[in-house]
Amino acid sequence: METIDREFVSCVSPTAGRNGAGYLPCQGLYHTPKGERPKTACIASHYNVDFSEHYLGEFLAKRGYGFLGWNTRFRGNETYFMLEHALIDIGVGVRWLREEAGIERVVLIGNSGGGSLMGAYQSQAVEPDLEPVAGGSLPEAAGQLIPADLYISLNAHLGRPEVLTAWMDPSVVDENDPASVDSELDMYAPQNGPPYSPEFVARYRAAQQARNHRITAWVHSELERLAGHKMFDRVFTMARTWADLRLMDGTLDPSDRPLGVCYAGDPRWANYSPFGIGHANCLRSWLSMWSLETSQCQGRPHLEKIRVPSLVIQSMADTGVFPSDAKTIHHHLASADKRLEFIAGDHYLQDPPDARDKLADRIVGWLEEHPL
Repeated sequence: METIDREFVSCVSPTAGRNGAGYLPCQGLYHTPKGERPKTACIASHYNVDFSEHYLGEFLAKRGYGFLGWNTRFRGNETYFMLEHALIDIGVGVRWLREEAGIERVVLIGNSGGGSLMGAYQSQAVEPDLEPVAGGSLPEAAGQLIPADLYISLNAHLGRPEVLTAWMDPSVVDENDPASVDSELDMYAPQNGPPYSPEFVARYRAAQQARNHRITAWVHSELERLAGHKMFDRVFTMARTWADLRLMDGTLDPSDRPLGVCYAGDPRWANYSPFGIGHANCLRSWLSMWSLETSQCQGRPHLEKIRVPSLVIQSMADTGVFPSDAKTIHHHLASADKRLEFIAGDHYLQDPPDARDKLADRIVGWLEEHPL
C-alpha cells in the first residue's frame, strides 16, 4: 500500500508566464506522508537536471516530512541559464511551500550541482547583491526572495565555475577543434601518469584556469563584435570537460571512489564525446554560470552569507565530488551551527543498497535536533 502522496505543482514566475503550448515555467512534485500536512518541508533544485522525482522525496515523506522536487525554467535547458531568473523561480517554490502547503519551516537541500544554486538562493534572500550580466538589468523580484530556515549540502560541488574548471581539459589547443591536444598537458597520455607528479598537477591546474579565462576573454570580445551587427547573443560549444586528474589518480584527494570512472563511464571516452557539462552555451550564460571571472554561481561568496543551521554530507565513493569539496563548503559556511559528515555510498547513493535509507535517517536525525 502506498504510504506517500505526490502532488504536481505548476506555477508562473514573476519573470516568465505560461508558454504558448500551455506549460508553466516552474514545476515540481510535492511528496508528503499520505493524508498528512507536515510543518517542515525540504526543497531541492538544480541548474539543469530535473529534480521533480528526486530520490529523497519518497524517503523523507515516509519519515514524516514534505519534499518539493523543484524545477526552474532551465531544466534541461542550461544553454540559456541566467542565475537571477533561476533564483526567482526557486523563490516561487519556497513561496508555494509557505503560502499553499502551510509549511512553517523550509529546508534547502543543495544536491550535486544544485548545492551552489541553493546556496545562492539563501544568500540572495538574506543579503541580495546580484549584478546583471553584460549590461542587462536585474528584475525587481530577485531582491524579494523568502529565506529558508535550514540548509543541507549533499554531495555538492563548490560552485559551477569551480567544478567546470576542475573538470575541463587544459590540453585543448584549438577550441574549434575538439581533437586538438597538447601532449604535455594530456592527463590521458601514459608519459604523464597516473600517478601525476606534483609539478604536472600544478601546471595542469594552472592551465585549466587559463583555459577558463581565455574563453571568458573571447566571450567579451564576441559580444562586442556581435553588437556591431546588432546581434544580442549567440550559441557556442565547448569540448572536453571530463578531465579531472582525480578521476585517474587516487592519491589526489583520497577517498573510497573507484578509479578510471566518471559519471558518464570511462573518463577518456566521455572526454572525447559530446556529453559534458558546459558543452553548449550562450555568451551571456557563460558569463552567468561558468566564468571564473564573472560568474555569480561561485560557492564561497554565497556560503559566507548563510547563517542558518547547516549540514554538509559527503559520500566517500563519489567519483565527481571529493572530500576537499565538502570540507571547503563546510569551512566557508557562516553558520555557527554547522556539521560535516562523511558517509558510505556513491554520488546518488545507489550503492550500497541501504545507502538512501541511512542518508534519510541522518537528515531526519539532524532535523529533529533543530525543532520548530
